[in-house]
Amino acid sequence: MVLSRIWSAFIIIAIIVASIKVFNGDEKIFTRMVVGKSSEKYDSVYYYGLGSPQSQQLSQNYTQFLKEYGYHKTDSLAQATVLLSDNLQPDSVQKYKSLAPGLKVYDYVSVQKQLVRKVDGIIETAKNAVVDIIIPLIGILALFMGFLSIAEKAGGVRLLSKIIWPFFSKIFPDIPKGHPATGHMMMNFSANLLNLDNAATPFGLKAMESLQELNPNKAVASNAQIMFMALHASGLTLIPVTVIAYRSGLGAQNATDIFIPCMIATFAATMAAMVIVSFRQKINLLQPAILGWVGGISLIITLLVVYVNRLEVGYAQTFSSILSNGIILFIFFIIVLGAVYKKIDVFDAFVEGAKGGFETGVRIIPYIVGMLIAISMLRTSGTFDVIINGMKTFFAAIGTDTRFVDGLPTALIKPLSGSGARGMMLDTMKTYGPDSFAGRLSCILQGSSDTTFYVIAVYFGSISVRNTRYAVGAMLLADLVGVITSILLCYFFFG
Repeated sequence: MVLSRIWSAFIIIAIIVASIKVFNGDEKIFTRMVVGKSSEKYDSVYYYGLGSPQSQQLSQNYTQFLKEYGYHKTDSLAQATVLLSDNLQPDSVQKYKSLAPGLKVYDYVSVQKQLVRKVDGIIETAKNAVVDIIIPLIGILALFMGFLSIAEKAGGVRLLSKIIWPFFSKIFPDIPKGHPATGHMMMNFSANLLNLDNAATPFGLKAMESLQELNPNKAVASNAQIMFMALHASGLTLIPVTVIAYRSGLGAQNATDIFIPCMIATFAATMAAMVIVSFRQKINLLQPAILGWVGGISLIITLLVVYVNRLEVGYAQTFSSILSNGIILFIFFIIVLGAVYKKIDVFDAFVEGAKGGFETGVRIIPYIVGMLIAISMLRTSGTFDVIINGMKTFFAAIGTDTRFVDGLPTALIKPLSGSGARGMMLDTMKTYGPDSFAGRLSCILQGSSDTTFYVIAVYFGSISVRNTRYAVGAMLLADLVGVITSILLCYFFFG
């Protein structure tokens, strides 16, 4: 019910914002929302530049950034329709307007409100949800569910369940000892830790199916399912490999300098998720088994942080790649070796499990399409821009440092869309520079949380749970903790 209301609110708000923009002269916004394509070319805008973007603490690549939105610099004032300046003195503005009537004048920062990123409308979004997400996901689901089937038949999942049981029995008290759900959840958490999204999703969907077997009311989320979803969506990741790679590609002086803040922020969000859900479910977290496991994980994270932080950028990325991909291959090796030892028909077991990947992929199509079109409407309507500009005005009015607001678009979109948040992170780094405060903050935010609404729609949708109870609120509250922690850490580490 909560998810249904939120989904409805997204659509209603997007249409209201778009309607206001129509009355303000944006005649194409409805067209962009319905049939717009991200692949469409931008209408060219020629601008005459005064001063330098760097004087407003913008990136050296800012001119290239403007080109991506169709803004091209010209040396001819007669050709320009826009004047960009780093210092808008009234006398200068009037002078140039008299020379070129109709010239629009902005500084290099304020012009960003005029930039419109091409995104898919609801028609393209619905089509691409199937073509670009579901079809590739079916293959990935088939792969990992096939290996998971082998592990189950060989007893590997039961073994994993026994190892993790002392901890899981405390935070998942409704799960009986030895149930396969504990093994499936552990594999999901392990894939998340290693930043292996492709593996985490199939393991997570399998975990939800296992938990649904224990659920007395199939239409209502159980306590165990809510706890699992909250921990999963908090996005605990040891090494933010993709974020580091993007920073390196955009010329950051030290691409790994956000590693420690990312690690701390995502760990804080995970602990917050556990505390919030445990409070609702009246679970005592001060038990020796829980404290021991949390302390052990904290120690591992600390040691890894210390080690990676001492590596050079190139070595750090190589280490991250070897660790992440090497472990998943090692898991496949152990699964097959164990199955051969147990004399399991390995290939038949793989095929049997892979069939479930196709069935699951088809089952979640309506949920993914529904969530993505609501997100698309929010983005194309400019709702996010309205929120960001409002926050900036508010914090400036109360005299607060507003540098963090420039990095917030990533945090606002991350619960809704992983690709959208990644685009916002890249935009922020291109605009302000990868080593700017906003650029670093956007990277920390990208690496410290997961796509909450997408995860809820897919995971609960895969088992047809309609009443998610307090899952959405708990997960968003944990996300908020992660965002606040990220901002504080960015000020602490980077001033």
